[in-house]
Amino acid sequence: MEKITDVLIYNIVSVIFSFIMVIASLIYFDPVSAIVTLSVAFGFIFFSYFMQVISQESNVRANDAEDVERGNISDFFTNIDSIKYYGKEKNIKKKFEEIINNTKNAFMKNWGYHRWLDSGNSILIGAGTLILLIFPIIRFLNGEINLGTIVFIYSVYSLLVEPLYNFIYGLRGVYSSLADFQSLFEYGKIQRQIEDKPNAPKMTISGGEVEFKDVSFNYGKRKIFDNFNLKIPKNSKIALVGHSGSGKTSLIKLLYRFYDINEGEILIDRKDIRDFRQDSLRSEMSIVPQECVLFDDTLYNNILFSNPTASKEEVMKAIKFAHLDKVIERFPKGENTVVGERGIKLSGGEKQRVSIARAILADKRILILDEATSALDSETEMEIQKDLAELMKGRTSIIIAHRLSTIMSADKIIVLKDGKIIQQGRHSKLIEEPGDYKRFWNIQKGGYLKDNSTEKL
Repeated sequence: MEKITDVLIYNIVSVIFSFIMVIASLIYFDPVSAIVTLSVAFGFIFFSYFMQVISQESNVRANDAEDVERGNISDFFTNIDSIKYYGKEKNIKKKFEEIINNTKNAFMKNWGYHRWLDSGNSILIGAGTLILLIFPIIRFLNGEINLGTIVFIYSVYSLLVEPLYNFIYGLRGVYSSLADFQSLFEYGKIQRQIEDKPNAPKMTISGGEVEFKDVSFNYGKRKIFDNFNLKIPKNSKIALVGHSGSGKTSLIKLLYRFYDINEGEILIDRKDIRDFRQDSLRSEMSIVPQECVLFDDTLYNNILFSNPTASKEEVMKAIKFAHLDKVIERFPKGENTVVGERGIKLSGGEKQRVSIARAILADKRILILDEATSALDSETEMEIQKDLAELMKGRTSIIIAHRLSTIMSADKIIVLKDGKIIQQGRHSKLIEEPGDYKRFWNIQKGGYLKDNSTEKL
């Protein structure tokens, strides 16, 4: 936008002013020279505009190639540890050479149009200068004009050349900016898949009862749920268990309304979540996701993100609750230490503790734990489990876990398979009856190793 406005003010306005003054002066002294200058100026501008139009597609390609290059730079540095672990520095270097060569070739092709533009403009200016040398000199030899008039004609003509070139450079900048805008406007064309109802009110969760009622949902052509029903009473602890792809995470995404269901209802406190604003729905729940991605900011601000109005005392209390206080004692600036892009300066367990501290600080009626302690060592997990048990009191808690020892105290365990509930009940009941849960439990308590050892013997 700055480049476009600068062109309008400093390039277009100046060339129009210079053009009017030069043509008016030449018409007064020598109409033929005025016509020649006018023709050169219009030819110059038309040719420049034509070249910019046909080069625009190339300009966009070069811009896109540069975006791909920058995106890959970010991706390579984000995965720098993986590159080192597998010793693939040479492979990545080779791949990056290919990417920058694509960028170079795209820009070279785009610059080729500018070389044609500069050459064409130089020919036009040269032809105009040659014609202005011939006609005024003929008139001078015929005694129709004097030497001062010739000098004036050449002077004002040369004064017009620089504004014309400035105009072309400005026009080139405008089209470069338009190429940037074209990529930006593509984002504007993306439609939100989940739309709020007109004038949808803000949601406030007071109780925390959750119900999936006759829910059917397809992800593309794949059917995830078909007439699925599950009621979660308020203040209860429900655990979701099952193989990867059984639908555990999909339920949470539907609850957060990342997708809309095809049929049925999802109710919170007996109110359909589709009747309320998405942002208000999500802000009324807190979650500890399996993978915690942090901002390139201080540890303190990353925790404060879930509740910007919280006091420092509340933030420090959440830090202590998540057992981060002992960790940050080792940091050079304590809680004000910058954690790096995506939290790269922290270990997996430390990032997960930050995520737990966020959920604690958010202090919502519905709490979702998605493998909340999977990245923690056993000792820290045991400590945090005690604190999480305290945190879940008086809240509706939905726990996704593969490690069954973490959900033994749940009020009800839901075993999912292919989007259907195949078992449900307390841990003590499920380990006694045949089924997937008992098999999972036997595997995790050592049955898998025992069975394999026996088989090998």
